[in-house]
Amino acid sequence: MGKTLFEKVWDEHVVDSIDKGPSILYIDKHLIHEVTSPQAFNGLNNRKIKVFRPEKTVATADHNVPTLNQHLPIKEELSRNQVDTLTKNCKEHNINLYGLGHKYQGIVHVIGPELGITQPGMTIVCGDSHTSTHGAFGSIAFGIGTSEVEMVLSTQCLLQYKPKTMLIEIEGDLREGVYSKDIILYIISKISASGGTGYFVEYAGSAITSLSMESRMTICNMSIEMGARGGIIAPDKKTFEYLKNKEFSPKGNDFYKAIDKWKNLKTDVNAKYDKVIKFNAEEIEPMITYGTNPGMGIKINETIPSSAINNSDESFKKSLEYMGLNSGEKLLNKKIDYVFIGSCTNSRIEDLRVAANIIKGKKIAENVNAWVIPGSKSVEKIAIKEGLSKIFDEAGFEFRQPGCSACLAMNEDKIPTSKYCVSTSNRNFEGRQGPGSRTFLASPVTAAISALNGYVSDIRKDN
Repeated sequence: MGKTLFEKVWDEHVVDSIDKGPSILYIDKHLIHEVTSPQAFNGLNNRKIKVFRPEKTVATADHNVPTLNQHLPIKEELSRNQVDTLTKNCKEHNINLYGLGHKYQGIVHVIGPELGITQPGMTIVCGDSHTSTHGAFGSIAFGIGTSEVEMVLSTQCLLQYKPKTMLIEIEGDLREGVYSKDIILYIISKISASGGTGYFVEYAGSAITSLSMESRMTICNMSIEMGARGGIIAPDKKTFEYLKNKEFSPKGNDFYKAIDKWKNLKTDVNAKYDKVIKFNAEEIEPMITYGTNPGMGIKINETIPSSAINNSDESFKKSLEYMGLNSGEKLLNKKIDYVFIGSCTNSRIEDLRVAANIIKGKKIAENVNAWVIPGSKSVEKIAIKEGLSKIFDEAGFEFRQPGCSACLAMNEDKIPTSKYCVSTSNRNFEGRQGPGSRTFLASPVTAAISALNGYVSDIRKDN
């Protein structure tokens, strides 16, 4: 029997295992930030032990950082303490830190790929659920809890039960106005926010292989939003080309030797998945969420349904009440207050380019506050060099500095109570973007055109 891509990478990293029990999995790369690491370091210090392999850990500050005036001390005391604690812990344990002011600083799931830290065939973990992003490179990547962060820091290993495998195959050509964010929101709307629970998902098919690496990252990023342990895509020529000449990618002959190995990272023809789901790419249209979990999504020109998959009538009703919406209502032309382009889902240079292309030479609506938050210092630098930042500024957007920003409002960037925000982030939970905030998840293109019009807009009709 052949193996799936996931099984190949998993089996290569098993140190030991218990029959019908968990495995000890070796971790190639451990990513940390300021939110989920302090307790883990406290645990190490209490046990008077050091980080086992500090060279395998990379740290950055992203969640709590301000996106304005990063050269000044952080105003919020909790945020400042968390960032300062990360700096202190990394210094004490000899961990490489890309903190505020460093040229590599940025959202942890943005800098990993763009620096070549993320590579095919790796196991990658982070105390952050959207670590699944890195699966776009053919790696096993997933989020872990604080106690597990401590486990990896102290042993470079992790005790894990092997998840089941799921194949999501999308064949066909994507329609006009459809982007990777629409693909993943469509998938989640069809299988629900819990439809992937217990599985590690491999994405395949012509619609997936046609995507750029940055678009593949968006797909894998939101795998966790269907309950999956993670997402993975087989590496190909696009992957290798993306990694070429990255800061921490193999160099010279070592790079081509690595490619020879990476080419084997694909599912065998006779491999079996625990579950297979197939979609037709031509059925996917621009998407938007209406509720308080990513599974509550509709095509942008559809009406809000009377129920949602795996939502009780009570929770569905509560969700609509929170959002100030009703079944049978359309979101199209719904007045909005904020637009947020950013997060580890959609803050890469490709995302900024497509958004800038929509708004170039135009002005946002008077009723809209619009923010663009680059995912890293590198993205910020490219955006400035290419004139994208100027386009955003002239259109009325605030082009800010790198960080997680309003994705989760652990910083100063918050959406006010009862205000509607079209957001390119990954979660629309109650209060996710600020207490009482109301979030519509959408693609950067939908966000951009909605900012111009002042209401939820369909790029196919309003551009």
